[in-house]
Amino acid sequence: MNSLNNTINPLLIDYIETKILPQYNSFDKGHNALHIRNVIKESLALAKNLKLNNDMVFAIAVFHDLGIKFGRETHHLSSAKILKEDKNIQKWFNQEEILLMQQAIEDHRASSGFSPRNIYGKILADADREISIERVLLRTLQYGLKNYPNLSFEEHFERCYIHLQEKYGKNGYLKLYFHFGENAQNLLKLQLLIDNKEELKNEFKKYYTKECKG
Repeated sequence: MNSLNNTINPLLIDYIETKILPQYNSFDKGHNALHIRNVIKESLALAKNLKLNNDMVFAIAVFHDLGIKFGRETHHLSSAKILKEDKNIQKWFNQEEILLMQQAIEDHRASSGFSPRNIYGKILADADREISIERVLLRTLQYGLKNYPNLSFEEHFERCYIHLQEKYGKNGYLKLYFHFGENAQNLLKLQLLIDNKEELKNEFKKYYTKECKG
């Protein structure tokens, strides 16, 4: 994270690198250290012109999935609790800042049904989407293969198609709060693909063939 040295507290960076990020090494591919680094990068990019506390933006991005180890469904609440109780975080941030950070982490899930309570939560919510056609199709397929191994290709595709429409489609529940940045551009590309079912099926088949052979 050398690129962060000019904007983020170096003691915070060192603590994150040595004590927090390694905890993600045992998590699934969708919530591992690479995902966290991508969320950090996008979060800081979104916050660049908003005159916010970059240390807070950084810490929120790092802690937001840490509660996965206690269960996926409530991981946003567990992650916020971990941050709140972290003694080092209490050294670097005051109680008002920690409260904003907690709220941001609690509110970041795409399926929450409500908007984040503060701008830090909106930044995290957008950055966490990590939208790309390849990533979305691959994650959806891998989830299907793991949880529904007996489905045929056609059944896997239909499950994927319905999920993509419900989440990423033009009327889907996933919403972005900032209309700039990489995720906003990639969401438009994905929506165009979802609208062309035959083209989507051909793209999905590439990943299906590769995953099943692998």
